[in-house]
Amino acid sequence: MNVLPELQELERLVVEGGAHLRVATVCRAEAQGRAFPVHAVVLGSEAPDVPAVGFFGGIHGLERIGTQVVLSFLGSLVSRLRWDRGLQEQLRTVRLVFMPLINPGGMWLRSRCNPNGVDLMRNAPVEAEAGVPFLLGGQRISPRLPWYRGPKNAPMEVESRALCRVVEEELLRSDFSLALDCHSGFGMRDRIWFPYARSAAPIRHLSEVHALKDLFDQAYPYHDYVFEPQSRQYTSHGDLWDHLYLKAIERPQRVFLPLTLEMGSWRWVKKRPRQIFSLLGMFNPLAPHRLQRVMRRHLVWLDFLTRAVPGWRMWLPADEEQRSRHHQAAIERWYRVAP
Repeated sequence: MNVLPELQELERLVVEGGAHLRVATVCRAEAQGRAFPVHAVVLGSEAPDVPAVGFFGGIHGLERIGTQVVLSFLGSLVSRLRWDRGLQEQLRTVRLVFMPLINPGGMWLRSRCNPNGVDLMRNAPVEAEAGVPFLLGGQRISPRLPWYRGPKNAPMEVESRALCRVVEEELLRSDFSLALDCHSGFGMRDRIWFPYARSAAPIRHLSEVHALKDLFDQAYPYHDYVFEPQSRQYTSHGDLWDHLYLKAIERPQRVFLPLTLEMGSWRWVKKRPRQIFSLLGMFNPLAPHRLQRVMRRHLVWLDFLTRAVPGWRMWLPADEEQRSRHHQAAIERWYRVAP
């Protein structure tokens, strides 16, 4: 492989989108003598007060399907911009942010980590409040072992810093914003995770997350996602979205909901067991028909988010009674029942 197909596709979409897109190269990652650009793409309103939603992928270089899902959705929007009057009007009321390929160096090297051997999802300056699983929860022993956090007290990796900068500049300035980070590799089910990874405690905006789940359940009652706090499965140090959420709640008048789409890759391996002998096959659907099925399945969820965010005032809990109702329902659903 002499090129990264996903990077080529992103740059093709940038050309096709033309003046509709605002594009920045937010950092460069070096691997094997090559410098790979990390792009951020923004479309929609530039007004600081509009709500915003961000779509992120490729934090782990082995999980190419996350990047491909985000690229597929961006491609759909770019193609519709030429003729879809409804989309054109929608973009006057929302800002959409895309970082489909955050760790191109890791993808080039076929590594979960970046070229420095650091797991970017264990790289933030956040410590778990209790014990974490050995290695899985983040370790500083060696970059030769998985889930390496990086040296203690060192700055975050360039890719991590670039992601945080884009989120702070494009999402956290809005009164309401939401992020979706696309991953794969955990379990047989597709899951929507929300913070915390560092703690089993409920987040401040638990009511808002529950209201969003209810909204999706009503719009798509036959979906197969499992919504849950990440801590129901495991806790970890250094989670980037915990770090950004903690920054966001310093501004109590604003709401930021970071979500993770964790696609269950064990299902793909079960249907095609020989994939387990391939490093990429453990995290990605390799059969073309399964790849197409994954795209059809998840683009509905991404599109739903772009429609829910502009109308956030219509479904977010509006008073203490609604907040209390959603909070109690969320506690019963997620914090009083064993996973």
